[in-house]
Amino acid sequence: MTTPPPLLQVSAVTRRYRLPRQRLLAPAPVLTAVEDVSLSIAPGETLGVVGESGSGKSTLARMVMAFEAPDAGSIRFRGSDPNALPRKALRSLRREFQMVFQDPFGSLDPRRRIGWSVAEPLRAAQATDQTGPRVAEALEQVGLHPRDAERFPHEFSGGQRQRIAIARAIVTRPALLVADEAVSALDVSVQAQILNLLMDLQEELGLGILFISHDLAVVASLCDSLLVMRHGRTVEAGPTDRVLSAPESDYTKTLLKAAGVT
Repeated sequence: MTTPPPLLQVSAVTRRYRLPRQRLLAPAPVLTAVEDVSLSIAPGETLGVVGESGSGKSTLARMVMAFEAPDAGSIRFRGSDPNALPRKALRSLRREFQMVFQDPFGSLDPRRRIGWSVAEPLRAAQATDQTGPRVAEALEQVGLHPRDAERFPHEFSGGQRQRIAIARAIVTRPALLVADEAVSALDVSVQAQILNLLMDLQEELGLGILFISHDLAVVASLCDSLLVMRHGRTVEAGPTDRVLSAPESDYTKTLLKAAGVT
């Protein structure tokens, strides 16, 4: 049987930032946020990217989302390089990969009703012919009611607001979901509910998920495989069971101990 091509293929990407000069006429220092990182995600697979703050996880997510282009290496989504596409073609492709951010309140416009916020990716992709039914469907898929479209963000709890953010991410029926610290701002009990929701949506929709977190305990039950980052580089990668039961890197062992996984 032929193995299907990966949904997402990241090959040896590097991202550098030029920092302000410390002295007049001195060369500007360069920060390497991500260096030589590779990963792949198949349809229906969840890959967890774990590391402390400053390890390069969010920079990697921004490159995957084509918010930033890598300085070296390549990113392919279903065989296409998003950074090489014309704006119109990229806008169309963006329907296929969406992002869930860390702050469920800050990511929603407090002045707008929920329906307007959930429909935002449809407007961005210029796919507004089915806005009402698609918004209602997405809200139901995350455990809310279509009538909630008429309410405002402050009327919901933190966990409900994150459900709304997930509804916005799936309203275009994407193939890939990038979740950047999507449960870190939530209480532990609510975290479990959101993780269960993501697993249910993955089973229902066949989503590939890139799940970014600083907490190995959070990703342990969700991810098929793990990539551990430190100072912008990969220190360990492999199937979740193997990484958790027999970590090869001292840094991974430290994270596991801190998370209480071992």
